[in-house]
Amino acid sequence: MVGPPLDEAAQAALDRRFMAAAIRLSRRNAGRTSTNPSVGTIIVRDDGAGPMIVGTGVTAVGGRPHAETEALAEAGDLARGATAYVTLEPCAHHGRTPPCANALVNAGVARVVGAASDPDPRVSGKGYAILRAAGVEVVEKVLATEAAEQMAGYLTRSLKKRPEVTLKLALSSDGKIGRKGAGQVAITGEIARRDVYLMRAEADAILVGIGTVLEDDPALTVRLPGLENRSPARIILDRQIRLPETSKLVSGVDRVPLYVAACLEADPHRRAALERAGVRFIGTETYQSEVALPELLEDLAALGMASVLVEGGAKVAKAFLKEDLVDRIVLFQGPDAIGEDGIASPIDADHIPAGFRKLRDMRFGEDSYAEWVRP
Repeated sequence: MVGPPLDEAAQAALDRRFMAAAIRLSRRNAGRTSTNPSVGTIIVRDDGAGPMIVGTGVTAVGGRPHAETEALAEAGDLARGATAYVTLEPCAHHGRTPPCANALVNAGVARVVGAASDPDPRVSGKGYAILRAAGVEVVEKVLATEAAEQMAGYLTRSLKKRPEVTLKLALSSDGKIGRKGAGQVAITGEIARRDVYLMRAEADAILVGIGTVLEDDPALTVRLPGLENRSPARIILDRQIRLPETSKLVSGVDRVPLYVAACLEADPHRRAALERAGVRFIGTETYQSEVALPELLEDLAALGMASVLVEGGAKVAKAFLKEDLVDRIVLFQGPDAIGEDGIASPIDADHIPAGFRKLRDMRFGEDSYAEWVRP
């Protein structure tokens, strides 16, 4: 930037300010960028009157173009001599288009501030090396933890070859998640439910067991004005293909993808009928008469899914916890009790597995919210 030089503390504070804005921007297309993460880029220059944003970009729906390309296109000639704030190390590998690191160099950017490191071996360290070799000043790891938190699905998929798994449960004041035979039981209020819709909008998929489907007949969509098209894929654990053709899930398959994880021995006629309706199937292995979850998650990663929100049922929640496949735990708790006939939650705030740290507490009206993550 051309403006007067800042002392080290002032420059660090300015870098954190603009990186925080880039992280917020990156949320815009979360859950919609396929195998790529949703990255945010902000280009800032100072011509003597103070820093000014001249270009912004976020990874496009589907994963291309990348955020840097979008921000450079918006900035145009104003990118020359400016600083680019990027929430993930710029890519260094050649595809049909040049790497983003080269694009930043060619645009004349003088300084690049990065947040999270990219574990992809085609990128890791190489993007920054291209920039430094071209004389670009590089500052790494600014708000790296916050950026990694925002793109945890991509990082988990890269490192563990499976999606990030978020277990979400709504508990009554006496630790119950529902009542047997009662269908859907309202535990939290409208504000909390809207937050769940936002969580869905930023996920690649929602997963429930067939028991929840038969009991509740859920739609598992995003029902917020203006965000209806952000509903993620729905995945049903249904080894024997018991999913009714008349369910809300099947009736909405033309708008939101629906996958059924079923075993090879399941009724081929039921499968054929659901396939005709537009349902997609994932062949599953079984372990102790249940879906083999580690293998299923590998298959979901191969389909391009980086984040899965597990919403359905005590049995499914227990299975993911037992297999040590949960990366994030989200608990909503309402103010009312369900009583002795309620279904006990497999987990509560006082019984979080070892290795998790509490990330945040919030309130939504009368409901409480707590979230834990694993490194």
